[in-house]
Amino acid sequence: MKIVILLFDGVTALDPIGVYDSLSRLPEREIVFASPTGAAVWTGDGTLQLQPRSALADVDHADILLIPGGSAEGLRACIASEAIMFDIQRLDQQTTITASVCSGSLILAAAGLLRDRKAATHWRAKEYLAPYGAIYTGERITIEGKYWTSAGVTAGIDLGLRICEDIAGREIAAAIELAMEYVPEPPFGTGDIRTAPSHLRDMVERVL
Repeated sequence: MKIVILLFDGVTALDPIGVYDSLSRLPEREIVFASPTGAAVWTGDGTLQLQPRSALADVDHADILLIPGGSAEGLRACIASEAIMFDIQRLDQQTTITASVCSGSLILAAAGLLRDRKAATHWRAKEYLAPYGAIYTGERITIEGKYWTSAGVTAGIDLGLRICEDIAGREIAAAIELAMEYVPEPPFGTGDIRTAPSHLRDMVERVL
């Protein structure tokens, strides 16, 4: 089982790492972090550097392909890169699951893989799915055939556990959840855009 996770300049740190933490606990798996050139990348705030194992073009196949989200600049650079789009399309031809976290769904959509399909993404990115023919669901995780997309940042942890279940069964996935001690207790209860106060949404849009 070969799991390939894309890294790029501007990536949101928890997007790839949240999924990786659960998938790394599976037996008999190979996880390859790959960047466009094989060079280290910086997260969107420019303070954390991540070192991939391979250049994306050098990855011969993927059973599972994961595309994380990131800054607007990072997303634009990925979408504008014909090489990245080509390699995502190439690897997707062989995957059993092609997945994204947060705004990574915009990269999948730009590669033409979500056309006429339902998809999740961060609520701030939802309007950018439609131009690529994807249909925003507002769900934490959306599964359309082999295309698995999740909402913002922390939803990647849920996505990783769901993929574990698909690969190894419910019992193993449940044990991995226990090993991670994954018992979310958000201190403010404002993580859902559907129930969060409107002034907090305005604060996110204007300041954060």
